[in-house]
Amino acid sequence: MNVLILGSGGREHAFAWKIKQSNLLNKLYVAPGNAGTAQIATNLNLNLTNFSDVKQVVINNNIQMLIVGSEQPLVDGIHDFFLNDLDLKHVSVIGPQKLAAQLEGSKEFSKKFMMRHNIPTAAYQSFTKATLEQGQRFLETLKPPFVLKADGLAAGKGVLILPTLEEAKKELTEMLSNNKFGAASTKVVIEEFLDGIEMSCFVLTDGNNYVTLPNAKDYKRIGEGDTGLNTGGMGAISPVPFASDGFLEKIQQQIIKPTIDGLKKDNIPYQGFIFFGIIKVGNNPMVIEYNCRMGDPETEVVIPRLQTDLLQLFKDVADQNLKNKVLQIDKRSATTVMLVSGGYPESYKKGMPISGIEKVTNSLVFHAGTKLDNKEVKTNGGRVIAVTSFGIDFKQALQKSYESIHHINFEAMCYRTDIGFDL
Repeated sequence: MNVLILGSGGREHAFAWKIKQSNLLNKLYVAPGNAGTAQIATNLNLNLTNFSDVKQVVINNNIQMLIVGSEQPLVDGIHDFFLNDLDLKHVSVIGPQKLAAQLEGSKEFSKKFMMRHNIPTAAYQSFTKATLEQGQRFLETLKPPFVLKADGLAAGKGVLILPTLEEAKKELTEMLSNNKFGAASTKVVIEEFLDGIEMSCFVLTDGNNYVTLPNAKDYKRIGEGDTGLNTGGMGAISPVPFASDGFLEKIQQQIIKPTIDGLKKDNIPYQGFIFFGIIKVGNNPMVIEYNCRMGDPETEVVIPRLQTDLLQLFKDVADQNLKNKVLQIDKRSATTVMLVSGGYPESYKKGMPISGIEKVTNSLVFHAGTKLDNKEVKTNGGRVIAVTSFGIDFKQALQKSYESIHHINFEAMCYRTDIGFDL
């Protein structure tokens, strides 16, 4: 079949790398893609939120399956657009419809969903510019640190954890009155702080049944020891060492199964990935957030461990045929380390030449913020490259990733040398 992947990051390169191995594949396209996907697929210059342009590309290239990597087109309703268009309704779309994508698109929607279905999560209230004063008073009732979340999509950067009441009040005003995160923070969810260690879980569902993918843990902060500003993710490991069989069973019974059942009870059709941001509080799992797609950089450690044909899995989702499906998973650990542009997540330069990728032989290199410029690979984003390795445990895998990184170079290249430090 002819397949189109929407997105341009490390997640989409990892999808393309895995799908390329499938016997079901005829032609593979990625839009807009990056310098890495250009080596294994046809990149198409496309605005992901212009659905008319997407339609034209799908028709022109006889696409049978659309895989939506990034969240914005899903929240904007690309799946619904395909279902409601006579020329497109035969195309399988991997990714939820607009209503279901609100699990990620609106923090308030997801909190109400969890409360309705008794899924463990932090207590919360939400506020707008009109109720800013009530929000300030609500903060006074909480103990520090204070958690503020932009209700809408903010590229993974809309969550603030603040140590003092004064800072929390100031940031709440910035978000609601001064549009700190633009339209994403016209509403802000204030949550109680949960103290624990975090991990990510992933399922792929056809709407009735689901399969659970390998779990992972990512590292969001720019600085060593989890300090500094939040980023889109500086590295990840899979599996998570502290997640015992008993703890994972609690996640299945208390979180994953009630989520899938809750979607059915609420008549919310869902075909695609669900990401569960989990925090371990004591010995109990609680949900921090949902995403309606795979995480990045977690995809770069989860997908390489998947030995099952990914395109066949996607076909099973489209055919609602996931029942009794058993995944084959590589028992080894996988780790990825992100190489980022100096200055990220604030201002940084683009267009820096990247050298040495071809010298990496012991790891997988997934491109994220890269582009081809006259056949030369250059930086084109904050998070530039993910270096993924296998090992008998995460420490051995990390050692391989760090050894491979020494071959790669671009101006002002930065990375964290302490991924997995807390394990």
